[in-house]
Amino acid sequence: MIKNDVWFVLYVKDQSRSRDFYEKTLGVKPALDVPGMCAFELAPGVTLGLMPEKSIAKILGDKTPDPASTNGAPRAELYLTVDDVDLYYRRAVAAGAKPVSGPEARGWGDIAAYAADPDSHIIAFARRNDQPDS
Repeated sequence: MIKNDVWFVLYVKDQSRSRDFYEKTLGVKPALDVPGMCAFELAPGVTLGLMPEKSIAKILGDKTPDPASTNGAPRAELYLTVDDVDLYYRRAVAAGAKPVSGPEARGWGDIAAYAADPDSHIIAFARRNDQPDS
């Protein structure tokens, strides 16, 4: 059985750069920031971790491709449900994200905007189409 704490970890080229980006984008300070790992609490029991590619490469060894070999290619999507899609999207772009697709109604019922973080991970900021921005 999975316990109450769930972590999603993105492998990043530069931990400090990514920490600064996510701090500005999310509008919160990291709950953990030590060499080799930075973490942001997204919701109770849900944490976004940022681990340097060099650190995870040491753990993975030669069992998988080196994560650095795919840096610059989208490797993951972080889909965040937020109160104000426009605000989070603007913060991300101001913090250095590459705009991918601005806020618009999506076929699954959400208003969502997409951007790429400094390592090309895709971040979506979304809310249900029937809920007004706060």
